[in-house]
Amino acid sequence: MTTIRTVTGDLRAAEVGRVDCHEHLFQVTPLLPGDDLTDEAASTTEAGYLARSGFDAMVDATPFGLRRRPLALLHASRTARLLIVATTGAHRSEHYADQSWVLELSTDDMVARFRADVIDGMPPVDRPQASEKRTDARAGVLKAGIGYWRIDAFERRVIEAVGEVHRETGCPVMVHTEFATAAHEVLDLLHQDGVPPDRVVLAHVDRNPDPGLHAELASRGAYLGYDGAARARSAPDSVILNCLASVVAAGHAGSLLIGGDVARATRYRAYGGMPGLEYLGTRFLPRLRKVTGDAVVETIIRTNPQRLLMTDLLEDVRALDTRGEGRGDAGAGDEPQGRASGSGST
Repeated sequence: MTTIRTVTGDLRAAEVGRVDCHEHLFQVTPLLPGDDLTDEAASTTEAGYLARSGFDAMVDATPFGLRRRPLALLHASRTARLLIVATTGAHRSEHYADQSWVLELSTDDMVARFRADVIDGMPPVDRPQASEKRTDARAGVLKAGIGYWRIDAFERRVIEAVGEVHRETGCPVMVHTEFATAAHEVLDLLHQDGVPPDRVVLAHVDRNPDPGLHAELASRGAYLGYDGAARARSAPDSVILNCLASVVAAGHAGSLLIGGDVARATRYRAYGGMPGLEYLGTRFLPRLRKVTGDAVVETIIRTNPQRLLMTDLLEDVRALDTRGEGRGDAGAGDEPQGRASGSGST
C-alpha cells in the first residue's frame, strides 16, 4: 500500500489533505538563542492555530539532535487535530556546535539511528548513547543540511546516511539549503547515493528568489520549498509571490511546496510573539490565490506534498491514525497523479 507516515500512523495520500511542508513545533539550537521552542502547551496551541487556518497536516522539520520531542508531537497532533509528519536525519553542522557527539557520529551510526526512527519509532530523547527505547511516533521524512556554498565532512556523512535509509525505506528527503547555494551539487551527491531528484525537496530556495535557477532545479525533478513568507527584512512577500508565479508560468507548478518555517518562539502567537503559524494560511495563501488561481494553489498545498511524502517501501506498516472522524475514506484512485504543468491542473 502506498502510504504517508505520520506520527500517529500511516495514511493513504488523499487522507492527508492540505499540507504545510515546513514548520517546527519543538526545537533548540545555538543558532537561535532565546527562541527555544520547548513549551508543550504553547506549541500545541500554535499547532491548533495552523489547523484552523486551513491546513490538515504539517511537516515538522526538526531533525535528530535538536530537541524534536516525539511524544509531544503525538500529543500536539491529537489535541490540535493536525496530522504531523516528523523528521529524522541531521541539520547543517553549525546547529550542533554545542553537541560535539553528534558531529562525531560515523555514517554507520547515523544510518542505524535514522533507520530506527523511520521503522521502529523515534526515541523519547536523542542522546549520545543510542537508545533502545522507542516511541510510537515514527519519522516520515529524512533531512540533510548544507552550508552557504559548502558541504563539509559531517554534512557529507549525513547525505550518505540519508541516501542509504532512503534506499531501504523510500522516505522522501528534505535538504536545508542556505539561499539555494550548492543546490545542484547536493542533488548530484544525493543521486550518487541513490536518491533521485524527484524524491528531494530543496528547502528555502525562495531566500534566493531567482526563477531561472528554480526552473533549472525543477527541470531536474526536484521539489522547491518556498518557506520564507513574513520575512520582510529579507524579502517582501511580493518578491516571493512573483518568483513563484514565474516558476509556475515556466511550467513547474508540480514542483512547488510551501511552508512557514516560523521556527522561533518570538514569532509564535502562543509564545507571545507574532505573526504565528496561521500567517501562511490567512495572509500568504489569499495573495497566492490572486496571483496564480485556485487550481495552482491546490496543486501546491495538496497534490504536490501528497505525492512527495508517499512511499510504498516502508516495512512494518501500522495503522494508528487517531485523528478521529472527518478523515474520509479515500480509495487508491484518489492518490495524486503526475506533476502538473503551469496550468496547475491536478
